Amino acid sequence: MKSNRSKRSSSRAPLPKCPTGIQGLDEITGGGLPRNRPTLVCGGAGCGKTLLAAEFLVRGAGFFNEPGVLMAFEETEAELEANVASLGFDLAGLVRRKKIVLDYVHIEPGEIQETGDYDLEGLFVRLNHAIDSIGAKRVVLDTLEALFSGLRNEAILRAELRRLFRWLKNKGVTAIITAERGRDGLTRHGLEEYVSDCVILLDHRVNDQIATRHLRVVKYRGALHGTNEFPFLIGDEGLSVLPITSLGLNHKVSNERVATGIPRLDAMLGGRGFFRGSSILVTGTAGTGKTIISANFAQAAVRRGERVLFFSFEESSNQIIRNMHSIGLRLEPYVKKGLLRIHAARPSLYGLEMHLATMFKEIAAFRPHVVIVDPITSLMDLGTASEGKGMVTRLIDYLKEGQVTSFFTSLTQGGHVLQQSEAGMSSLMDSWLLLQDFEGNGERNRVLYVLKARGMKHSNQIREFLISDHGIDVVDAYIGASGVLTGSARAAQGALEKAAVLANQQEAARLKREVERKRTAIERQISGLRSDYESEAVELRRIAEQVGISTRLLTNEQAASGRLRQADAKAAANRRSRPRNGMNGNGHA
Repeated sequence: MKSNRSKRSSSRAPLPKCPTGIQGLDEITGGGLPRNRPTLVCGGAGCGKTLLAAEFLVRGAGFFNEPGVLMAFEETEAELEANVASLGFDLAGLVRRKKIVLDYVHIEPGEIQETGDYDLEGLFVRLNHAIDSIGAKRVVLDTLEALFSGLRNEAILRAELRRLFRWLKNKGVTAIITAERGRDGLTRHGLEEYVSDCVILLDHRVNDQIATRHLRVVKYRGALHGTNEFPFLIGDEGLSVLPITSLGLNHKVSNERVATGIPRLDAMLGGRGFFRGSSILVTGTAGTGKTIISANFAQAAVRRGERVLFFSFEESSNQIIRNMHSIGLRLEPYVKKGLLRIHAARPSLYGLEMHLATMFKEIAAFRPHVVIVDPITSLMDLGTASEGKGMVTRLIDYLKEGQVTSFFTSLTQGGHVLQQSEAGMSSLMDSWLLLQDFEGNGERNRVLYVLKARGMKHSNQIREFLISDHGIDVVDAYIGASGVLTGSARAAQGALEKAAVLANQQEAARLKREVERKRTAIERQISGLRSDYESEAVELRRIAEQVGISTRLLTNEQAASGRLRQADAKAAANRRSRPRNGMNGNGHA
C-alpha cells in the first residue's frame, strides 16, 4: 500500500508555471501563471488590467528571454507605448529589438454582422503571424469586451470564446486576456472565468477618501495558490503586490548586539544593547521623548559606520535636525556623508499600501543597516486594525530577511490601558520600551522601563528619563514607601537622605570622640593604678629584703650564740675533769 502511494506521489509532476516577474505575484501564485494556458485578468475601469498584462510581457522579454505579442482592441501602439512608459518600460525599444509585437486591431461594433458564419478566423490568422514572426511565448489580448462588443447572440459569443481559449492552448503560448468586470459576476458575459485555467480579479476601491487596489487569485487549476485579497500598487517601476501570508518565519538571526547610544539604557539591556536585526518598539504619550531616543539610536549607528534610514511622519527632515541640536546631537554631517537619510511625508499623502511600497523602495535603494519609523501609529491610523497590523508584519518580515534592525515609535493616548492600545502590535516586536509621564509637585517628569526584551536579560526597574542640553541621561528613580519619586521630589528626597546620612555620620563621630575620651580616662586610671601597684611592689620587695636580711642576721647571731654556748659547756666540762693543781687523788697535797 505504501509503495503504491509513493509511486503515485512520485509520478505526480508539478504544473509548469510561467514567472510573471511582477513583484509579489509570483510569490502568491507559487511561481507564476500556468504555462501554455490562458489566464483571465478581470476588473473594473482603472484597476490596472492593461498595465499588469503589459508588465507580464516586458518582464518576460527582459528577464526570461520570452518574446511576446500584445494585441489591443482599444489603445493604439503609440498610446500603449506612452502609457507603459509611466512605469519605466521602453516598449518602443523592445519592439525595435523584435522582443515584443504591438498590434492594434480596430473594431467597430456596428460593422459586426451577427450571422451563423461569423467566427474569429481572421483574428487567429493575424495573431498567428505576430506570434511566429518573433517566436513569441507570451500573448496578451486587451480586452474581450472590445472584441465581442458587437455580438448580441449569446450562443455565437459563447462558441467563439471557447474557440479563442482553445486556440491559445493549442498554440502553446502563455496568454493573459483582460476583461471588464460584470455587475453580477466576475465578467460581463459570465463565461470567461469558466473556460480560463487561471482567473485573477483586480479591484479599485475608495475608503475614507483614500483609493487602494487589491488583487485576488480566484481560480488556479492544478495548483495551490494564495486565496486572500492582497493590496497592490502601481508605481514608477511597475506593479508591486504586497503579500502577507507568503512570508514565512524562516529568517536568519544574529547574536551581535548594537548599542542604543544611551549607556544607562544599554546597562538595562544586559550592558550590550539590542540584537542586530531585531524589531524594537518604543511607546509613550506625546512629549515623552520617543523621537529623541530614535535620534540617539540613529547617531550611535552612523558612528559605527552603518547606514540609517529614518522615516518621519510628523516632522520634516530639517525640523528633526534642528530639534536635535537642543540636546547636543548633530545629525547633518551624517546626512551629508550619506550615512543618514531622512524620508519625511504626511500620512495622508498616500494610502497605507502606497506608503509601504514607498518604504520598500527606499529600503531597497539605500540598503540600510537600521530603519526607524516615527511614529508607526500615524500609518496604522490610515486603515483598520487588521490592515495596520498586516502592514507592520510585512515591513518587519521584509527587514528581518535582510538582517536590518527596525526601530518603531508608537504614540499612545493618555489614560488608555497599556495593553489595550499596544498589545496587537507589540506581539510582533522583539523588544518593547515604555515611556511614561509622572505628574506631581507641580511638574511633569518622564520615566522609562523595559517591558520585554526577547533573548536577553534585562532590568525590571523603573528609571527616570532626563533630557538636557547635554543629551539624555537615565537615572535611578526613588522608590520608597510613598511610591516612585521623580524630578524635584526625587532631588528633595535625595537631599533628605543625604542630610540623614550626614547627621548619622556626625553622631557617629561624636560617639567616637566620647568613646575615645572614656578610653583615655580609663587608660589614665589604669596608668595610676599600675604606678601604685609598682610602688607597692617595690616597697614589698624592700620589706622582703629587710626581712630576709634580719632573718639571716638573727640566724647568724643564733648560730654564734650556740657555738658560744657549746664552747662554754666544753670548757666547764674540761674544768670539772682536770684535778686541782698540787692535790692527789685523795685530796691530799
